Amino acid sequence: MSKATLHATLTQLRQFFFWLAGQPGYKARFQYSDADYFNLSEKDTRIATAQRERRAPTLEQVRRVIETMPSGNEIERRNRALVAFTLLTGARDSAIASMKLKHIDLKEGCVHQDAREVKTKFSKTFTTYFFPVGDGLRQIVAEWVGFLREEMVWGNDDPLFPATRIALGRSRQFESAGLERQHWSTATPIRTIFREAFERAGVALFPSP
Repeated sequence: MSKATLHATLTQLRQFFFWLAGQPGYKARFQYSDADYFNLSEKDTRIATAQRERRAPTLEQVRRVIETMPSGNEIERRNRALVAFTLLTGARDSAIASMKLKHIDLKEGCVHQDAREVKTKFSKTFTTYFFPVGDGLRQIVAEWVGFLREEMVWGNDDPLFPATRIALGRSRQFESAGLERQHWSTATPIRTIFREAFERAGVALFPSP
């Protein structure tokens, strides 16, 4: 077994025997200090808990991806704005899928991640300010928000990145038919958008955190 697996297994055993030492019928047989037996050496513990740096695309690579993304229709515009927004904010895909128009403040350059409505990590509420990654990316997001508010006439409680509407096409097969006025139920479509955009640009998409 790997050092990390051994460390995790021994940690569980240590917690169990520490608990067992305080239970009736076992107090006379176990000392709390007996649980310390389930420890790796200091060297092996350092190996087991070492943090490896995760690979990620560079800023230039992501910009390249955005530049190659088409924007001929509303779905393509949404996809391009979504990738730009992710780079601007560093928000998690599950949070982005649940954001509403009212959560973005273009004037202040931030996003209010309200845990009552946004699926944030550990259900925490916080404000995320845009990273200084270029005015061009900010403009893409601003134009997208303007499109939803002015052309689609959507309001504060409508999704920032709406789901794709699926309808029966002329070929009698289901196909994309514009935007649905509702959120994605999961973050899976966002991951698909990223994968397809990176493949189109010829850039390797590393696993997301």
